[in-house]
Amino acid sequence: MFLLFGFRTVIHRLGMLTAVCRNCGNTAAQIVSRRVTKFTLFFIPLFPVHRKHGMQCTFCGASYDVSKDEATRLAAR
Repeated sequence: MFLLFGFRTVIHRLGMLTAVCRNCGNTAAQIVSRRVTKFTLFFIPLFPVHRKHGMQCTFCGASYDVSKDEATRLAAR
């Protein structure tokens, strides 16, 4: 009997805003996103294992983690 299990990460875009990048210092669009990693059994996602919120600069491509509260606040702007 074979058991196929693993993890799958899905990225949900929460919003986009214009802000100053922490990495390059340019004012550019920043993508606010949530990454959810789920445990899968036979390619069926069962339950979330890990959640992270982050921002990515569209100018330089740098991404960095932010807290859940900050991500919801920035996505509402």
